[in-house]
Amino acid sequence: MPPRPNARPSPTHFLCIPLVTPASRPQLSKSLASFKADVTSPDSFAVQPDAVRPLGTLHLTLGIMSLAKGEGISKATEVLKNLKPREILAGITPLSSTTPLAGKAQSSTSAPGTDSPLRITLRGLHCMKSGPRADPSKASVLYAPPAQGEGVFQTFCERIRATFEEAGVMEKDERGLLLHATIVNTIYVKGGWSKKGPKLTIDARDILDRYDDYVWMEDVPLEKITICRMGARKIEGTDDEAYEVEAEIDF
Repeated sequence: MPPRPNARPSPTHFLCIPLVTPASRPQLSKSLASFKADVTSPDSFAVQPDAVRPLGTLHLTLGIMSLAKGEGISKATEVLKNLKPREILAGITPLSSTTPLAGKAQSSTSAPGTDSPLRITLRGLHCMKSGPRADPSKASVLYAPPAQGEGVFQTFCERIRATFEEAGVMEKDERGLLLHATIVNTIYVKGGWSKKGPKLTIDARDILDRYDDYVWMEDVPLEKITICRMGARKIEGTDDEAYEVEAEIDF
């Protein structure tokens, strides 16, 4: 069947902040294993084990790209290599400097201009929207959001993404940037998704209540920004999976 006119090319890569690092692995490994043991237990929520994402796949997506082999990948890699993330961070004003009440929120960053790196905390569990609103009783994706604090981290990620959009290697997304680490996705359950049939969903209301304030990892320094290829791959000799890195920079 020929492609539809004006059809968007399939995504090939994504820009992201990897969450699994030497510093975060002990925390994430423990918290994810505990969560999986609980929610997949027949005596608890009986979620299919394959719906819980493997540790090595956890990341925060900043944008999706459709890159042609050769020139397209080279251009996106060049944009990444030319990024100056610390300069971007230093140019962001925390909300507390303009909004007095914001100072009461927990910050997920150190003050711009210091030697301390950007730090990330993942807390809680939310249901992804499917249509105009989220319906936890028919959930297919559950995610952990980063603690936003004074809004510095969100703004930092938006500016990183904007750099790629302005360079023409990433399409603009009018929906805005929802930073999230996918914890549960029923699409990975065998038979959980079909073009002809309904998507597998779970009633996640009690799960969300139980894990509303759950800390997945706390105060972990951001280490890298990467371009990864779509589609996680099995890590030989383990039960884990990971995305293949096309290019990366240190923070």
